Amino acid sequence: MSVPTQARRSVRLWALLCAAVLALTLGPTASADPPRTAEPRAAVAQGTDDWVESTLAEMTVREKVGHLFMAEVYGETADTQNPADVARNQGLYGVDNAEQLIDKYQPGGIVYFSRTNNTNNPRQIAGLSNGVQDAALAQPAGAPSLIAIDQEGGIVARVGPPATQFPGNMALGAGRRSQDARTAADITGRELAAMGVNWNFAPVADVNMNSANPVIGVRSFSEDPDLAADMTSAQVRGYQGAGLAAAAKHFPGHGDTNQDSHLDIPTIFHTRAEWEQFDQPPFQAAVDSGVRAIMTAHIEVPSLDPAFDPATLSRPILTGILREEMGYEGIIITDALNMEGVRIKYGDDRVPVLALQAGADILLMPPEYDVAYNAVLDAVENGEITEERVDTSVRRILELKQELGLVDDPYVDVDDVDSVVGTKRSLKQAQKITDRTTTLVKNDGDLLPLA
Repeated sequence: MSVPTQARRSVRLWALLCAAVLALTLGPTASADPPRTAEPRAAVAQGTDDWVESTLAEMTVREKVGHLFMAEVYGETADTQNPADVARNQGLYGVDNAEQLIDKYQPGGIVYFSRTNNTNNPRQIAGLSNGVQDAALAQPAGAPSLIAIDQEGGIVARVGPPATQFPGNMALGAGRRSQDARTAADITGRELAAMGVNWNFAPVADVNMNSANPVIGVRSFSEDPDLAADMTSAQVRGYQGAGLAAAAKHFPGHGDTNQDSHLDIPTIFHTRAEWEQFDQPPFQAAVDSGVRAIMTAHIEVPSLDPAFDPATLSRPILTGILREEMGYEGIIITDALNMEGVRIKYGDDRVPVLALQAGADILLMPPEYDVAYNAVLDAVENGEITEERVDTSVRRILELKQELGLVDDPYVDVDDVDSVVGTKRSLKQAQKITDRTTTLVKNDGDLLPLA
C-alpha cells in the first residue's frame, strides 16, 4: 500500500470515528451521511445515490480520468506470470498483468478477448473476473470493475463451447421470431453473468443495406429497419433481464458501408431523411427499451455532421442527435480507439479528448494508453475539459456499476459455473432456435426437398 493511500484511509477512518461520536452526541434525530471508507465491503447502504456521490466526491482527478477508460489485458488470470502474456502487457502498458494495470491506471473496466488469452473456459473466466474485481476493489476509490465482452453470437463469439452457442443476427432475423432473439440473449446473458462478465457489447443494431459491407454483413439482423428494430429491442431486454448491461452498436449505423472501419474511415451518404428511415429505428428501439449503453461508429455521415468528423468524435451526432433528440441518458462508449477509422483525421493524443468533448463517456482501448490517459489528464488540468464534464461521465459509470449490483456483490462462485453454462436445457433451446432459422430463399425448379 502506498503512503498516500495509507494517509487517505487514515483520514477516512478518523472522519468515520468523528461521525460516530457526533451521532452519539446528537442522538437519533441527527442526520448525516457517514463517510465511506476505502474498504468496499463497508460501503454505504444501497438503493440510493449515496454510494455514487460519496465515491465521486472522494476520487482524485487522476482516479476520475482513469475511470473513463476501458482496457484489454493479456492473461487467463489477473496475476498471470505467463511469459508471453507478460511480454505483451509490458509492451502495451509497462506492466505484467491485470492487477498491475488496474493499480497503475485504475480503469473503469476491462474487456475480454480470446486472442488475449482471457476466455479459455468458463471456470477460468470466472476466476479471472474475481481477480479483476479484487484488484479494482483494492484501489483507493474502492469501485468494482465493469467487465465486458463481444458475445454477439454467430461469427463473433469470444467464449466458445461448453458455453451455449447461438446463430448470428442474420440467421435470427431470417427466423423472424423476436422471442427467439430474446431467449438467445437471455441464455447468453445468464451464462456470461455466471462467469463474472457484466456487460455484453451486443446487440448489433446496424441495418445492413450494402451487400459489399465487409465488417457488418451477417452480424446485422436485417436490411429491414423495422425487423432490425424488433430484434434489437428483444435482445436488449434479454441481456438486461439476465442482469447484464447491453450495448447497441454501432451508432449512428454502420450498415451501408463498403469499407471496414478497422482499416479506413467509411463515409455514409444517406440524407437526414434516409438516416431517419433506415438507420435510426433500431437505435431508437434500443433507447426506448432502456438500453444501458450505446457504442459509437468510426464513420462519417455528412448529413448529420457536415464537418466530416467520425461519429465517435462528433458532438452534433453524439450529443445533438443521440442525447438531445433521441432522449438517450445512458453510457456512450466508443468503439475501439485503436481502429484506423478514428485515427486517420486526428492524432492519438487528440482522439480521446475530442471523443469526450463530443459526448462519449468511456474510451475503449486506445492504441497508446499512456498517451491517451495523459492527454485527457492534461486537458482537464489546463481547462480544455472541465472537471464537471468528467464528473458527468464518471457519475454515469458509477451509476451503471450500482445498477448492475456490483457494489453489493461483484464476485461470482466458480463452483456454480457448471450448473449455469451449457446446460442440457440451454443447448436444447439453442438447437430449436437454430432449426427455426433455416430459411429457403430460392428453389428454382423445385430441386430442393424443402417447403
